Amino acid sequence: MGYPSYDMTLNQYQSRALETAQVPDECTPSGLPVYYAMGLAGEAGEYLDKVKKAWRNQKPLDREAALRELGDVLWYIATNAHALDATLEEVASMNIAKLADRHARGVIKSEGDDR
Repeated sequence: MGYPSYDMTLNQYQSRALETAQVPDECTPSGLPVYYAMGLAGEAGEYLDKVKKAWRNQKPLDREAALRELGDVLWYIATNAHALDATLEEVASMNIAKLADRHARGVIKSEGDDR
């Protein structure tokens, strides 16, 4: 199934994605993005399941289906970031800075959060 293509920044994507978010207030108890966090885990699991089945069956990964799942993961990342009062570009920038620091210190392949 073909979809139109859009050229946009991460923040523009986030803004468009948030237009489709319909989450009742009770899904964010105590201000925690519970609904969005569970959705992110679920969609990441759906992507992983597609990869697992292709690997198990020794067949090519259905690229379009995998990309649709990654899009759902991105939607949940955008909503989680918004719930934390952050933009996608802020999240991306923080991540690149963290990775650059780890790379510079030679610990990119190490384990754990605080390396």
